[in-house]
Amino acid sequence: MSTFTQPEPSDSALPNVDSLPLTGERTIPGLAEENYWFRRHEVVYQRLLDRCVDRVVLEAGSGEGYGADLIAGVASHVIGLDYDDSAVAHVRARYPRVDMRQGNLAELPLEDGAVDVVVNFQVIEHLWDQGQFVDECARVLRPSGVLLMSTPNRITFSPGRDTPINPFHTRELNAAELTELLTASGFHVEAMLGVFHGARLAELDARHGGSINDAQIARAVANAPWPADLLADVAAVRTDDFDLLDANERAIDESLDLVAIAVRP
Repeated sequence: MSTFTQPEPSDSALPNVDSLPLTGERTIPGLAEENYWFRRHEVVYQRLLDRCVDRVVLEAGSGEGYGADLIAGVASHVIGLDYDDSAVAHVRARYPRVDMRQGNLAELPLEDGAVDVVVNFQVIEHLWDQGQFVDECARVLRPSGVLLMSTPNRITFSPGRDTPINPFHTRELNAAELTELLTASGFHVEAMLGVFHGARLAELDARHGGSINDAQIARAVANAPWPADLLADVAAVRTDDFDLLDANERAIDESLDLVAIAVRP
């Protein structure tokens, strides 16, 4: 198939696609070992998709491209941007409805006020100059434009550490730090949401020593084979196994990932 068609949340099958190499830096759909992370990222795209309806959208740091393609199903135009040559070529070949471009996120190759929405999911933690990037988002957004940003919650992702667990991350943030980063560039933070395990994932946590997340990380750190029961459970995770909740519904510092909705004045 020439493009990746997103299954409905009730469909238990993994997407069958040719993927970029698995490096640990980007999330890849269609791989059983990556399915937990893919679904954990996918839930944010699905729940915030209505913000992109009939809008001109930039996905800054589009990676494999599955998210940009999902957005392209509702937006008037989607620009994908990534620095990596192989990612750019992959998106152009697999997702033709995405206007894929190559460029540096610190100097977005767009005119002032060019887009209605900037999507930046699971990217800010990879950047060295985070403030410069957020300034650039403000520049390319039209007045009242929206920045949708997600990032791992430092408190739960790298607990008690001065440096991130993930070697591809430069600086992780908690909710207060993310809010400060956005407001320093002039954004109004309309909402701060958190991604949490739902009831079925809580059952899988209990089955795998208290955290299915930690069980996967331990296997990766040890470079050990996947236990059959862990792989089966990870491959069966669905998008609706995660909850996306507002900070007034559950303590944001307990979240797995932070999701900010920020508006440019």
